[in-house]
Amino acid sequence: MRLNNLLAYILCSVALLSSVSAAPEAVEHTEPVVLAFGAFPEDNAFGHVVNGERNKIFLNVENLSDRNVTITSIAGSFHNSITNALVKNTSALAYDVLLLDGAKMQLPYAFYSELKPGDMRLNIWVEHVSDGEKHRVMAYDSIVTVVEPELSWFDLKMLSTYLVVALLLGGLGYYAYLAFLPQPKRKTRTVPSVSAPVGTVTATGAGGYQEEWIPEHHLKKSKAKKTKSGAATSGDETSGTELSGTENKKRKGKK
Repeated sequence: MRLNNLLAYILCSVALLSSVSAAPEAVEHTEPVVLAFGAFPEDNAFGHVVNGERNKIFLNVENLSDRNVTITSIAGSFHNSITNALVKNTSALAYDVLLLDGAKMQLPYAFYSELKPGDMRLNIWVEHVSDGEKHRVMAYDSIVTVVEPELSWFDLKMLSTYLVVALLLGGLGYYAYLAFLPQPKRKTRTVPSVSAPVGTVTATGAGGYQEEWIPEHHLKKSKAKKTKSGAATSGDETSGTELSGTENKKRKGKK
């Protein structure tokens, strides 16, 4: 019994000495206690990650150790919600912020997503340096829902995109129409040239003619005929008057 007690005492003494000698080394390499907690803004309480848009999350970081730490970066990754397999890493945001012992601060982090809509596991962590050693603290580890952006007819970006595409398609269609389809020939109407001015045109009766196109001897004959017919008409009228006068005289003589 005494021998057993002696051996137990010796073993306990050796274990105590080894723990005392190893304690300073463990204290020197102890990781500083830094807590980080991430949360989406109030307008995104359900944690929706919109594809193609800037998604923002805020990280509250607190240094609970008695040493100063330096926040170097914030990064994250998307994982399969069932198998936890890595799908895609998010972009890392570099920081160089000194966090004093016992201090806390809030840091924003923004990332983009181009994933298939559905549930995904999102991990976001904070990397910091203390005494030349790098450490990582998980700030967010939860299931999020990846959704497509809502379409709006009043979205100026989408309207401008549609307008540019419509103009390009219209220009290409018009070019193809001119290049591959034959153009109809236009009928040109020939206007006859008029040598004489309008003022020289004379009209008689219902129709009109231009005297310069008629030979001179025909014009002289037509004028002569007009003159003779006019004289004969006046002569007939005179003879008729004279006859009426003689008839009146004869009637008076008879009375």
